Amino acid sequence: MLMSATELPPFTTSFTPRVPELLSHLRCSLMLSTYQAGKVVCISPMGESNLVSLARSFDKPMGIASNVQKMAIACKDHLIVLENSPALAKNYPKKRNVYDSMYVPRITFHTGIVDIHDIAFGKQGIWAINTSFSCLCLINGHYNFIPKWKPAFITELEGEDRCHLNGLVVEEGVPRFVTALGSGNEPESWRENITTGGVLIDLKTDQIAIDSLPMPHSPTLYKGRLYALLSAAGQLVQLVPEDGRYEVITSLNGFCRGLAIYGDHAFVGMSKLREGSSTFDKLDFPDGPNEAGIMVVHLPSKTVVGKIKFETSVEEIYELKLLPDTLRPNLLNTMNPIHNYSLAIPEKTFWADENHEVFKGTQTIKTA
Repeated sequence: MLMSATELPPFTTSFTPRVPELLSHLRCSLMLSTYQAGKVVCISPMGESNLVSLARSFDKPMGIASNVQKMAIACKDHLIVLENSPALAKNYPKKRNVYDSMYVPRITFHTGIVDIHDIAFGKQGIWAINTSFSCLCLINGHYNFIPKWKPAFITELEGEDRCHLNGLVVEEGVPRFVTALGSGNEPESWRENITTGGVLIDLKTDQIAIDSLPMPHSPTLYKGRLYALLSAAGQLVQLVPEDGRYEVITSLNGFCRGLAIYGDHAFVGMSKLREGSSTFDKLDFPDGPNEAGIMVVHLPSKTVVGKIKFETSVEEIYELKLLPDTLRPNLLNTMNPIHNYSLAIPEKTFWADENHEVFKGTQTIKTA
């Protein structure tokens, strides 16, 4: 008997058969943020025929930066940095010998409510798109944020979301491109021409490289090529800034936001159109299914080859990241006190006992 969506467990997914097979072959997991549900969700293959989801609560999570060793998550009024400890993962008390990585909270930066969108690790620290103040900033704890750059068309540093700066590309540790939904200088002026007023800005020249973009999101540099999602058009595109143009790779017929690329495949986050939204009401996808999930695109053939659909809990996706060489990731938040019962020092890790009173060494880590 089929169950209705209200009867299914939280974060239930359905998927086409090729998806777990592909993730298993690539030896990777997916991680997404959904500020609507207040979660960061990991999706991992269980063999070649099934997927498993793990959801952790964060306060309005949006941008995620990640590498093998650490991760940062931008939240409502803070940015949290987590460190990966495979040794803690192996001995996680609730499920021993299940996880191959565990991202544990280490540092929290208090940014204030400035609507941080994309973030990235760089040579100088953590770079962040500060959407409220229309600027690119550094997060390092000395201040709430340190403004480092703003578009030439923005005249004052004010918390007025003048152009809805959102996307960030960092190349070799240095910010290279940003995207915005408009190029106006008045509070929320981007809303006036939201479906066609987006821009790509080249930070080397400090000039708009491509204009008239339909809601650009998630710019991603992969193997020397610059990709992005045009959310209002439902398109995955390759941007060609030196020529001021873009090439459509494929049309996805829905609101796309969140992009990760690995090998020959692009993983694209899809969101439901929000009912009653003045922004979403301007978008028209007449044949689209209006679902939240992930589409898998084979780049050489420019075709959709797989799909993950959220049957419950998730309606909007902001960020999508791929974790290479990771088949069962876990992450801890600061809302659940279990993170306080783990310890990691340079050569050893510990978990507290069942009474949370005594820390017991779990595994010695050999160092070079």
